[in-house]
Amino acid sequence: MKEIQQKVLEFRDERDWKKYHNEKDLAISISLEANELLENFQWRTSEEAIAVSKQNIKEEIADILIYLVQLADKMEINLEEEVLNKLVKNAIKYPLNKSKERVK
Repeated sequence: MKEIQQKVLEFRDERDWKKYHNEKDLAISISLEANELLENFQWRTSEEAIAVSKQNIKEEIADILIYLVQLADKMEINLEEEVLNKLVKNAIKYPLNKSKERVK
């Protein structure tokens, strides 16, 4: 994760784009890229979408992560730490013994 973050921020900084990136616009960009990801699946089954658009799906997922890394940097959020913290919270909220597959 650290290498990805470093490469994304390096790319941004080499182009002097940081000055144009504010929290609102980065959040909007995440949403727009997520919608571009969804377009690949519109009116198709998952299988059809993947068969036809897998490369584009991969690129849209990458775009989402790139903007997410930049937003986290702008807001001084440690992505790794926050993801790990959220997984702990999710484990409490959704314990294994209550998951659908385990209910008897």
